[in-house]
Amino acid sequence: MRIIAGSAKGHKLVTPKNYDVRPTLDRVKESLFSMIQNYITDSVVIDLFAGTGNLGIEALSRGAKTVYFVDNNRKSIEMIEQNLSKTKLEENAVVLMTDAVAGIDELKFQNIEAEIIFADPPYANENIVSVIHKISDATLLSINGLLVVEHDKNYSIPAVVGNLLQWKKNNYGNTSITIFRLKEEG
Repeated sequence: MRIIAGSAKGHKLVTPKNYDVRPTLDRVKESLFSMIQNYITDSVVIDLFAGTGNLGIEALSRGAKTVYFVDNNRKSIEMIEQNLSKTKLEENAVVLMTDAVAGIDELKFQNIEAEIIFADPPYANENIVSVIHKISDATLLSINGLLVVEHDKNYSIPAVVGNLLQWKKNNYGNTSITIFRLKEEG
């Protein structure tokens, strides 16, 4: 697993030796970032279920202003910190060791507004729709922001969740990327 573009291009990231963490494959990440590239420069990004930090570090490498990494696994937090150090991107990163719901609450309390939120939960996580609802209720997404959800292609996510509307959906093998935007008023 490597950084595809930007200031840390080509850096290989520390990855788990087991399969407790499922990093986004390079080909999926490349397609995803080609879809959202225009939203990255100087953006605030939240990387929920961050795992290795792969998506958030790619965003930092491509010019994101700040990335908040949220994960509740100590080994994942250690990998994120190693990868940030390895890519020399730790200055613009905030790492929170907590679960996604508590992380959303903490970021809401801090009045964080993100242009991009990545939610890449374990594929066995049946609560992803409730996490999307929580993001919608917390109003963490900026007016033109994107919520990017990576999930098993067989897992069906509604087209509308709270005040979020499905904007794009692409399948890559067993993986789906579903992107939400805020519904327009009226």
